[in-house]
Amino acid sequence: MVNTEQPEKVIISLDAKDYEILRLLEENAKLTVREIAALIHLSATPTHERIKRMEKSGVIKQYAAIVDKQMVGKGMIVLCMITLREHNKKAGAVFIKAMLEFKEVVECYNISGDFDFMVKIVSENMESYHNFFVNKLGEVKGIGQTKSIFVMAAIKETHNLM
Repeated sequence: MVNTEQPEKVIISLDAKDYEILRLLEENAKLTVREIAALIHLSATPTHERIKRMEKSGVIKQYAAIVDKQMVGKGMIVLCMITLREHNKKAGAVFIKAMLEFKEVVECYNISGDFDFMVKIVSENMESYHNFFVNKLGEVKGIGQTKSIFVMAAIKETHNLM
């Protein structure tokens, strides 16, 4: 078991209007407060207060543009399953620090089962992935076993939870 300590999150109470706001922002984060207010049948001030409360509490973590991987030359997606040689706090911290620094790594999960981590990597092509695998991932201290899975087609990709 790798220690991936994270601060305890405080769950705030959300009502139906909050969920409507979240759904609208997930679909289009460029909506104005007035536009959201009109769509959820509230005035702008309480809508703004709800959004600010959800931002402050961490329910809304950030606003971002979803970039098309193909359009920017990052069409290869690889899921890499990784096992560490040692299972202790120090080994886990070294690995996690490295994953946070690699721009090619877009997602990293501590998982259960035969592997310790699943890492989602985006790359231009096989050659650039091989370069990343050998010269970056391969240099991370403490990695034991790896298994790379190459995505042939993305059937569903979404960040929407609502």
